Amino acid sequence: MKKSLVTLLVAAATSLPAFAWPDKPITLVVPFPPGGSTDLIARTISAKLGEKLGGATVVVENKAGATGTIGATSVARAPADGHTLFVSSLGPFVIAPHLIKVSYDALKDLDPITVVVQAPNVLVVPAASAHKSLADVIAYQKANPGKMTFASSGNGSSDHLTAELFWQQTNTSGVHIPYKGGGPVMSDLLGNQVEASFMNINTAMPQLKAGKLRALSITSAKRSPLLPEVPTLEEGGVKDANVQSWQAVAAPKGLPADIKKRVHEAIVSIIKDPAVTPKLTELGFEIVLNTPEQFAAFQASEFARWQKLITSRNIKAD
Repeated sequence: MKKSLVTLLVAAATSLPAFAWPDKPITLVVPFPPGGSTDLIARTISAKLGEKLGGATVVVENKAGATGTIGATSVARAPADGHTLFVSSLGPFVIAPHLIKVSYDALKDLDPITVVVQAPNVLVVPAASAHKSLADVIAYQKANPGKMTFASSGNGSSDHLTAELFWQQTNTSGVHIPYKGGGPVMSDLLGNQVEASFMNINTAMPQLKAGKLRALSITSAKRSPLLPEVPTLEEGGVKDANVQSWQAVAAPKGLPADIKKRVHEAIVSIIKDPAVTPKLTELGFEIVLNTPEQFAAFQASEFARWQKLITSRNIKAD
């Protein structure tokens, strides 16, 4: 009896975490300015994360710059104690390391927790455009190589890489016009200063609903419930063109397994809340919430995919 009690006590002690967590504020580092999709996801999580973790204080810190790599570097160098988390789009995870010199290893220095959501890009043109379909755009580019202008939010952005992939897969060419952010892209599209863009569905929807832009195709594997009449690129004969902009959560490498489990469970609970899910899907997000292991495999695949495209198309940073 005495031996059994000792055994139970030892087992209980060894199952406890090495330290109380959280024992100070948790910081969600967002590597972009406030107001964008990444910031929205971070603040959606932060609103309930503290409550899910026993009343912890949770703050969002925007560390913008260098295409998201300043924030990524700060997280990679932070203690892996669960008090620093990284909320970011795909750029710092799988694109930026191929475009600029970075001070972290995206595959080794960040501990994946989950891809929270993803959203496709939409090929849009101004409402007054002569192009009425994806076939029109492809035919025009074949007849007029290197003439049709495609705007993006910057070199190496998701909308830019989607255009490069589109040209590669259709054996066509256009003119890439990089801007500094999505605002100027929208302004010049609406002003008919540029002819097209592979714009994120979240950004495009208000102007599509207003009838100021026309959607010709979507980069998801299947049609979006928000734009059921818009065919996918695959339907239009463009192969291997499933592109998603995604938002994920990670931590400094070495996050203790018990903390990772608690963070993952908390995020899943927050995003699956009936008060949260509809708001995100209405914006065009698809809920993902994969496991850390699935995220790691997905990141490695995306890393290789974009590295191959960036190298073959000789894409450079701004």
